Amino acid sequence: MRNRVLLAVAMSLLMVTLLTGCGGKDAGVFKVGMEAGYPPFNWTQMDASNGAVKIEGSAEYAGGYDVEIAKIIAQGLGKQLVIVKTEWNGLEPAVSSGKIDAVIAGMSPTADRKKAIDFSDNYYQSDLVMVVKNGGRYADATSLNDFAGAKITGQLSTFHYSVIDQIPAVAKQPAMDDFTAMRVALEAGMIDGYVSERPEGISAEAANTNFKMVELTDGFVTLPEDTAIAVGLAQGSPLTEEINKILANISEEQQKAIMDAAIENQPAAK
Repeated sequence: MRNRVLLAVAMSLLMVTLLTGCGGKDAGVFKVGMEAGYPPFNWTQMDASNGAVKIEGSAEYAGGYDVEIAKIIAQGLGKQLVIVKTEWNGLEPAVSSGKIDAVIAGMSPTADRKKAIDFSDNYYQSDLVMVVKNGGRYADATSLNDFAGAKITGQLSTFHYSVIDQIPAVAKQPAMDDFTAMRVALEAGMIDGYVSERPEGISAEAANTNFKMVELTDGFVTLPEDTAIAVGLAQGSPLTEEINKILANISEEQQKAIMDAAIENQPAAK
């Protein structure tokens, strides 16, 4: 009996040691999920230039506006930043399950998303634009009516795709997985344009002179949260309050400067 008691105590001590060791290791890490495929918010590159951060389990690096914001947050939390490259549809499940600590991926805090995860205060505010062929039929569009009959798409599982229904008589195309696919489709003439946000539109123009960002004077009707960008967190996450304090110290002027640098530094713009 005595040996059994000693064995039980020893096993308990071993479990405590292991759990303490694991907790200590994880406590110093801030795991952030992003697509690394939505420039200028985030992208993938092959080196650490311009402050890019190595992607976990990969030889690649992630750069962009989201990465710079993630670095500021990680520093404020006193943690090491780890970037976890994750497909768009996998971001919410990843943060909910604890696989990552936060989503910093150009994600808008929409009402539907708030049913599944929590959000920080905003760290960017944008507006919707259309990306079309430069010199093409829709290059001089000023209103949604000008896109009647146009073949238009948006990214899968985003409100960008749902607002296409606001265009009269639009030829709505199937949603696409990412912005790289939409740029390829636009270049090939498979679509006439896609819905995006202003930073990505500027990025598209910088990456390819055949593209043009169209800002509409009579455009989409959206809610403020639709075009805001915030950090996604698990429901009830203790990090939310800490992250909000850090974000409060990033002025709009700083946000603009970081975004301008991201647009300039995106690999495709070189």
